[in-house]
Amino acid sequence: MKTFLLKALQIVESQNEEIVKTDIDLLDGLIINREDDNNTWLIEALLDKKYIEFFKEMKEKQEQVMIEVKISKLTNAPATFITSIDSINKIGKHINVMFMGKIIDKRNSKIEEMLSELIEKGYEGEELLNRFKKLL
Repeated sequence: MKTFLLKALQIVESQNEEIVKTDIDLLDGLIINREDDNNTWLIEALLDKKYIEFFKEMKEKQEQVMIEVKISKLTNAPATFITSIDSINKIGKHINVMFMGKIIDKRNSKIEEMLSELIEKGYEGEELLNRFKKLL
């Protein structure tokens, strides 16, 4: 297992056909790559108690929660995860929210998108390979 500092957290939701990102004021947190066969990550966020109802409602109504996090440094690009809320715990004046999920490799999905577009345009074989290399 590898453990990293969680530096920023956003909840990503679809509302009225738009993507809405909600910044969560993070007090502290960890993100753990469990390095298991399922490529599972554990994200632990220490938050102010003001978020308890927000996360309780989210846990009750949704099986999956998309989040974006910054790992180790605020200057790093965000990583996107599809998660579920594993638990919400009260800790003194704060709460601890545990997410369990998988990282979304945006590079792979972007590459798949580019290939699909080229195939839809009728490219195949060597011509497809050459056009794809030009896009990269």
